[in-house]
Amino acid sequence: MVQESRRAVFAACLALGFLFALPALAVSPVNKTLLGTAVEGYDVVAYFTEGRPVQGSRDHSYEWKGATWRFSSARHRDLFAANPPKYAPQYGGYCAYAVAQGATAGIDPEAWTIHQGKLYLNLDENIQARWLEDVTGYVAKADANWPGLSGEATTLAANPCNPCSGKSTNPCNPCAATAANPCAAKRAANPCSH
Repeated sequence: MVQESRRAVFAACLALGFLFALPALAVSPVNKTLLGTAVEGYDVVAYFTEGRPVQGSRDHSYEWKGATWRFSSARHRDLFAANPPKYAPQYGGYCAYAVAQGATAGIDPEAWTIHQGKLYLNLDENIQARWLEDVTGYVAKADANWPGLSGEATTLAANPCNPCSGKSTNPCNPCAATAANPCAAKRAANPCSH
């Protein structure tokens, strides 16, 4: 009887440990609603073409990265389908300020910024005001934090022949080939960099 009680306590502790460990697990690559819709159904292309948030339609949707992306027109859907990374919000559509703080949070599609050709979303207008105080600094912090939050760092570490994250600050990153890159000679000899 005592041994069974110990096993039950051990099992309960183990279960609690898993529950508390869940927040440490990587988040979904795309922030989506319970129904799987990205950016709460807003048209991400419209931020670029119309300079404002526009609600998307079920009639014009596209599946990408496990989420349904909605658009206000077939033209916007087709632009996105041709180049999703160009239009998709940074950090999977999670609040960019939260990612800069090492966490994730939902978004308000009305709280947005385009900075250096990339879309950033925020939790609300108050957080957006804070974000706008130092966009460049917060982008640098969020870029550093996102691989760990998204699980991208684990994926990259497990596959050294595919280090292209698009966000690497590593000067040896073969995705950032430049004449000034001190690792250019090493890349030429590395079969994984092709």
